[in-house]
Amino acid sequence: MEPGAAELYDQALLGILQHVGNVQDFLRVLFGFLYRKTDFYRLLRHPSDRMGFPPGAAQALVLQVFRTFDHMARQDDDKRRKELEEKTRREDEAAAEQELEAGPTADADTDPAGPEQEEAEPPGADAGAVEAPREPPARPKGQEQFQRNPDSYNGAVRENYTWSQDYTDLELKVPVPEHVVKGRQVSVALGSSSIRVAVMEENGERVLMEGKFTHKVNTEGSVWSLEPGKCILVSLNKAGEYWWSAVLEGEEPIDIDQINKERSMATVDEEEHAVLDRLTFDYHQKLQGKPQSHELKVHEMLKKGWDAEGSPFRGQRFDPAMFNISPGAVQF
Repeated sequence: MEPGAAELYDQALLGILQHVGNVQDFLRVLFGFLYRKTDFYRLLRHPSDRMGFPPGAAQALVLQVFRTFDHMARQDDDKRRKELEEKTRREDEAAAEQELEAGPTADADTDPAGPEQEEAEPPGADAGAVEAPREPPARPKGQEQFQRNPDSYNGAVRENYTWSQDYTDLELKVPVPEHVVKGRQVSVALGSSSIRVAVMEENGERVLMEGKFTHKVNTEGSVWSLEPGKCILVSLNKAGEYWWSAVLEGEEPIDIDQINKERSMATVDEEEHAVLDRLTFDYHQKLQGKPQSHELKVHEMLKKGWDAEGSPFRGQRFDPAMFNISPGAVQF
């Protein structure tokens, strides 16, 4: 396949993926097509056979293609890792330069006391001791690290919970002790502007997470559940379609310029859904040798005039094969 040619099929494939709703069923569609419409699964058992593959050849083909794109994905990961390492190195160098520039000022305060020094040494200080070098500043957790974790993708890891988001929803994971295995051991108070998550213990209630949201949520579309002994999973439906920089007021915001802002298939609007549905329909019609949507629309218009007064086709059976209709003939 020529470079860039795959993009020609993206809309049709996206339409199929949106229609089936998950990758597993998407793969079933692809391999089901190979099963029903090709000789992909047919085995060559005799020299006289003209169709099919030798035993193991079809599987080897699939593995070869998978490994090709898996290798490309690993290269992408390595590129992102090297870019992150280079960025971190530059930040460390900049921090070290700042420390060196601040060094003389800091050393002046720790010189051994001289005859003219007015400020006394702190009690117990060793005047001849050499000041220990400063610890380098803690390396900040960049958004790149959060993006590698599915639980904090497009979000962050906080002290008591992790959060992720897409265009319309947020997902919070609040860890719980191993002994918390039943719903009655959990208390979740969820409002449009606030949240409070707690667990019941012997000495009373222990709050795990509490605060006001930075934006409002739709409580009717928000739910929570308990993964026994692991975490409380809270799914929040955003009241508005925009990216959040933090879940709770007062928290450290993330840099939303560093997140993936591509909208998932679940967030496309009705007009986009209609286009994708039409592409999916056309794709299946073409596979079966049947008229596509643009042809069907023209057929409907032609049928109206087929038996009209003065039509040369009046009284004859409507035959759509007489017409060669291009997709550009109809505007949707």
